[in-house]
Amino acid sequence: MLPTRARSAERMNVTHEFDARRAEWIAREELAERMIPLIGGLYRDHGVVTSIHGRRLINRSAIELLKAHRFARQAGDVELDLADTMRVLEALREIAPGPASIDVARLVNRYADAVGEGDARELVDFVRAELESVIVSGDDGAERVAPEASGTDVVLYGFGRIGRLLARILIAHTGGGHGLRLRAIVVRKGSENDLVKRASLLRRDSVHGPFAGTIEVDEQANTILANGTLIQVIYSNDPATIDYTAYGIDDAIVVDNTGRWRDEEGLSQHLRSTGVARVLLTAPGKGAIKNIVHGINADDIEPTDTILSAASCTTNAITPVLKAVNDAYGVVRGHVETVHSFTNDQNLIDNFHKGDRRGRSAALNMVITETGAAKAVAKALPELAGKLTGSAIRVPTPDVSLAILNLQLERPADDKASLNRYLRQVSLTSPLRQQIDYIESPEVVSTDFVGSNRAGIVDGLATIADGTDVVLYVWYDNEYGYSCQVVRVIEAMAGTHPVVLPERQPVLLAREAVPVG
Repeated sequence: MLPTRARSAERMNVTHEFDARRAEWIAREELAERMIPLIGGLYRDHGVVTSIHGRRLINRSAIELLKAHRFARQAGDVELDLADTMRVLEALREIAPGPASIDVARLVNRYADAVGEGDARELVDFVRAELESVIVSGDDGAERVAPEASGTDVVLYGFGRIGRLLARILIAHTGGGHGLRLRAIVVRKGSENDLVKRASLLRRDSVHGPFAGTIEVDEQANTILANGTLIQVIYSNDPATIDYTAYGIDDAIVVDNTGRWRDEEGLSQHLRSTGVARVLLTAPGKGAIKNIVHGINADDIEPTDTILSAASCTTNAITPVLKAVNDAYGVVRGHVETVHSFTNDQNLIDNFHKGDRRGRSAALNMVITETGAAKAVAKALPELAGKLTGSAIRVPTPDVSLAILNLQLERPADDKASLNRYLRQVSLTSPLRQQIDYIESPEVVSTDFVGSNRAGIVDGLATIADGTDVVLYVWYDNEYGYSCQVVRVIEAMAGTHPVVLPERQPVLLAREAVPVG
């Protein structure tokens, strides 16, 4: 046993350590709190979306900001210094750039590299040069980028699982109103208190939690006011007979969440309604309709495309990962097995269903069913046409699914570590970083990915690599992650998707130095 004096000294040292760590945390928390108005002002006044390696900083608490800074260790071995972030935010406030998605961590790292190479510029001058393409007025006084006077009207046709999540995201992204503006939802009236029930479903969600904000209902005007966004609720059974201009809505993008119509003939009914310019389907489109996976083929969207599809949640989850692997190693063929949460088209208890097996209780069974996701990949990524097969197993969980990609490669992966290192860098610095996330943890399970804004998350510890044979496990929030992809497609249709700065560098495969995308 230690002598009494030694024990007292040890206790004193522990107490000092406790107090020091607590004081350090309080100082960091206070600094994070000071960032919040800067982040909000940049977004509302200038349309600037700030992030740390893809983690958005808008509408985050001080604790969430601290977590985002700690996440920066994924891109290096050290946590991002809050003081560095604050200096960049202050520089952005001084510069006042136009609308853009700005990765603060990358600006911090690039400035540190520049200083290390002898660059003597002040931070504000460095940031101004990095963001030159979105500076509203340069040193020469020339106008470059300015926010639009008004945004693009969006109508949600249908208000189910995806429709309500789209509403939450669109409301959160309203900013100063220069981008997408959620103006209306269209539903069939279900009861006398339909409006109150719709608002309640928006306010409370068993999977995604409560709505972040306030909601008011005006039953006389049939409107929902959510965080200052006034949403007209329109009751209709016919998509072709609505006069949206009567509600001040014009040139709108109608997002069809019903899944009732999937071909051009059915979806074109929306275009016969007054005030509609374009239509987006939140399901795989049939026939010649372009299936868009943002990050892969959004550049294929033409101004003349009046009807588009955002494909399926599974197609969005696997296509970016497949592109990254195909670009670096080549894919000869593969099989996609998706372990998918049950959906509303299944029965809760055994009952008749027109689909095979789907009549059996979704809450009690694993159900083998078909998926067109593997074949649908080819619509967004033609180089994989005919190379993939797929099937699905519906399981008794309400959200988050898992895609297992069993692939044969043209060029062998050296080992699991090198393949994972490549995919990790793709998730952090490549043009696909909005779509792909990466994690290594022996304890993660499906609920840990509820609310992920990425299309898919590679589980690095589960990766199997044996020469040209590779198995990848990709988690995805088949509701929220997919909804984020849908919003990105709407932004691309409207021309409001913010440019991502600083410009991202191609990811190099360590062994072969093969660029992605």
